[in-house]
Amino acid sequence: MDPNSLPTVVLADDEPHIRMLMKTVLTRAGFKVAGEARNGREAIEMCKEHRPGIVLLDINMPLVSGEEALPDILASTPGVAVIMLTSITDRTTVERCFDMGAANYLRKDTPVQEIGSQVLATWKEWNEPASEGEP
Repeated sequence: MDPNSLPTVVLADDEPHIRMLMKTVLTRAGFKVAGEARNGREAIEMCKEHRPGIVLLDINMPLVSGEEALPDILASTPGVAVIMLTSITDRTTVERCFDMGAANYLRKDTPVQEIGSQVLATWKEWNEPASEGEP
């Protein structure tokens, strides 16, 4: 895929080492990281400012959690693909985020070599027109 056609990304995680890791991996994959948020409140503001195509949003953050920020991000940034970035894997939390409009979720322990390809796959799937009835 042409790197010029890749969307910008906002990273939201309260752990600086996770933000640094994700930024490094995504930059190497050709994405441009437009901003880094430490909590859900900052994530909402960065999305309004930068209008990213993708947000990696941690669920457990101070002030405003990722789960609480998700509806505001989706409302303020139409078309954005929000990927919940989490160590939480309980079915209820994941399903609740999907029900609110998350595009996908990515576990923090995902092997580094898979992160970029999973984000790209989510982006492509999120932006694919429905192909109902096509052979």
